[in-house]
Amino acid sequence: QAQQAKFLSDAENELEELAVTIAQAKKMVELIKGAATKERERVEKLFAEASEVLATFQKEVAGFIEHGERSMLGEAEADLRWKEERRAKLLQCKQNLENVPSTDTIYFLQEFQALKVAMEENLSPALSFQNELNFTKCTQAVGTVKDVLSAACKKQWDHLQGKGIDGLSFPEVEEGLCSPSPSARRAGRAGGISSCFPHHPHISFLPHTVAFIIDLDSDTADKFIQLFGTKGAKRVLCPIPYPESPTRFINCEQVLGVNLMNRGNYYWEVELIDGWVSIGVIAEDFDPRQSYNRGRLGRNEKSCCLQWNGQNYVAWFGGFESVIQQPFFHTIGVFLEYSEKALTFYGVKDSKMTCLQQLKVSHFAKGQFDPFQNKINHQFASLFLSKLKPAFFLESVDAHLQIGPLKKDCVSVLKRR
Repeated sequence: QAQQAKFLSDAENELEELAVTIAQAKKMVELIKGAATKERERVEKLFAEASEVLATFQKEVAGFIEHGERSMLGEAEADLRWKEERRAKLLQCKQNLENVPSTDTIYFLQEFQALKVAMEENLSPALSFQNELNFTKCTQAVGTVKDVLSAACKKQWDHLQGKGIDGLSFPEVEEGLCSPSPSARRAGRAGGISSCFPHHPHISFLPHTVAFIIDLDSDTADKFIQLFGTKGAKRVLCPIPYPESPTRFINCEQVLGVNLMNRGNYYWEVELIDGWVSIGVIAEDFDPRQSYNRGRLGRNEKSCCLQWNGQNYVAWFGGFESVIQQPFFHTIGVFLEYSEKALTFYGVKDSKMTCLQQLKVSHFAKGQFDPFQNKINHQFASLFLSKLKPAFFLESVDAHLQIGPLKKDCVSVLKRR
């Protein structure tokens, strides 16, 4: 009986433990189901938004092609009709001349004069549109979007499967105008993998982190800047009827990012697709209605930039410039260290970073002999008393830029510093 009682007691205890674990397992099952349901809903919403973005882009591209065709076709068809009518008239005059009897000299002279007048008529005016059909660039643009989307999908799928996290390679930072000191390099090497780019590249970055996701602000875009979503901008000849906005530039072909920077470190990249482009930062309280001479990036104490002028890179601040002897880079990296009051521009190629220029107060004597550095030493620090925004100036009529996807290797190097 004692054994039986003990057995029953053990069984009862086990049943109670099972009841507790079953309750916990049920909670876990419900938690997993709930989390999966919420994640599924969020993913479906994001896919719907992405589909809407693609549908809008498709509609815009189709409209661009239709507008280009309509604007050029009318003029081309009118020119064709004029040439066909002229040819028919000349053929008729030639035939009339050939049908004149050789003995009828007066009639022959009349028809000959008619043919001569027809041949001497002014030609039709030259076509006003460019020889290049601009809308034929749509295929390249859409193909680029497709390639970027495919690469992003593959990258994120690999991430979801746990691939591509280990074995990160760090690019070399070339020594240039602002190469890090030996102590900084040693600190970078000592940082190791633990300080590399966050595992998920699309998390919401906090202000103190390095990677910075920029969206262009349509309420600031000058009327001669066409935006492509929130990442692309191109200067155009025909003004765009943007709505009135107190933050819109009216004298300079400039546009800002919606993002504010007021502490920590920030890094973003810009692809220079065509033309003359300036990339920099500007104080949030800058008046966008300033005149052209004062409103341009780097021509005032409220902004600074790196300019590509077709031949050289030039750093600008407060109306002073510094020419940079470096080759052209399609990708420009911008690294803002707010607490250090420093802004560094990099040329990026094949995950290799070349320092082009660093804007920072220098306590060395070189500022006494360099007007640009002297201006930096006296007034650059005051720029950081304001909240800053990314800023872009499209200087030439064909200027075109794209906010580039961040290169993980470059961000890793900056974070290790």
